[in-house]
Amino acid sequence: MNSQPRRVENLQTDKGSVPVYATGVVEQPWADYSATDHDVWRQLYERQREILVGRASDEFLVAQDAMGMTPDRIPKFTDLNRVMRDATGWEIIGVEGLLPELVFFDHLANRRFPVTWWIRKPEQIDYISEPDLFHDLFGHVPLLMNPLFADYMASYGRGGVKAHGIGEHALQNLTRLYWYTVEFGLIQQKDGLRIYGSGIVSSKGESIHCLESDAPNRIGFDLERIMRTRYRIDTYQKTYFVIDSFEQLMEATDPDFTPIYARLATQDSVPAGDVRDDDRVLHRGSGEGWASDGDV
Repeated sequence: MNSQPRRVENLQTDKGSVPVYATGVVEQPWADYSATDHDVWRQLYERQREILVGRASDEFLVAQDAMGMTPDRIPKFTDLNRVMRDATGWEIIGVEGLLPELVFFDHLANRRFPVTWWIRKPEQIDYISEPDLFHDLFGHVPLLMNPLFADYMASYGRGGVKAHGIGEHALQNLTRLYWYTVEFGLIQQKDGLRIYGSGIVSSKGESIHCLESDAPNRIGFDLERIMRTRYRIDTYQKTYFVIDSFEQLMEATDPDFTPIYARLATQDSVPAGDVRDDDRVLHRGSGEGWASDGDV
């Protein structure tokens, strides 16, 4: 396989320049990974596992251990798939990168999680602007071993296919739900606030910022509030939403969203850093250092 992903084009959207990749499923070119690739995985894995002790949710850490991930080499998708299929019926498929929304939704609905086959370069250890293998595999995949979260993701995929047929406003609402749960969600455990969102668990800086900084707001989960809330793509989040359990997440997102989309279409969106009077605020951030523009 070519050592570079097949980027088709860069698409200009309201989120900025978004890379668009070929949509086909590809075999993981495991034999072609270099010693440098495996070392990048090792550095990132060891750093994040150390940081996540006492910060990541118990469910995440237990699931990752159950998968058999280790720091010594990039995992083989085929090895992980045997474990995942037995646990929850999910499997990993290799892809070039970010997929069009409808293609992505269809994979989730059928319990297939797309994982980018290539990993970042050594000079990108601290930051990369798009999802790579480490973000997808380390951040997203472990919780697919958790039956409740696995069901939530499949349900989200089915909802995405439906929203795609409704229109842009529905997709926008649903994208915000994904952002504030799957990517940047927090969960309240008995022993404190913990991380489960993949965008956090795969990031050193955000893992610390989301729990220990006074800047962001931390607000109790509210489905419609989340669907109205814009978010940041260029810096740490201004607001995190906190679930009490994965059961709460499933119950809140089980009903048909169609009437919710119709209701929200008549309401204004909420800037990322705003706190409303009816919010269940767990911590109100200072907002220091935040620019006022850039929300999507």
